Formats: sequence, C-alpha cells, structure tokens
Amino acid sequence: MDEDDAALALHALGWILSDEPRAERLLGLTGLDPDSLRASLGEQAVLAAILSFLTAHEADLIACATALDVTPETLAAAARRLEGNQRMDA
Repeated sequence: MDEDDAALALHALGWILSDEPRAERLLGLTGLDPDSLRASLGEQAVLAAILSFLTAHEADLIACATALDVTPETLAAAARRLEGNQRMDA
C-alpha cells in the first residue's frame, strides 16, 4: 500500500466526517459503523472504499479535492491504486 495514497485517504476521511449527513452516507454505503471504521483504518480495502465513496459522487469529489488542495484526478488515481486497479496512464 502506498503511504501517500493512504495518507490522502485519511485526509479525505477527515473531510467526509466534517459533515454529518455525508458521514452518515459513507457509513451507510460501506456498511461500517463508527467503531468498525476506526478499527479498520489501516486496511487498504477500507481506505480504497473511502476514496471510492468520493469518486462515486462528483460534487463531493470536487469539494474534497478543493479542500485538500489536490486535483480530483489525484483522488481518483489514489482510489484506483488502493483498489489494485492502477492503469498505466494514472
């Protein structure tokens, strides 16, 4: 697992959790509860799910990218790498 991608996913999670409805949507879509999310933050699949959550909703992806001062493409590429689906041009 790439440490930069993992760190980016954790920063993105912080952004997601800063908004209660968005945080509840993440938990609902991933099937995690707050305790299991906290306990599994070191797992690549969970980090991938966090970024995939953003890539599935363009408005959140763009807003998070702006907040983290990265491009939406950077978040999407990190999601692909964490999912194990990196393309050669990513």
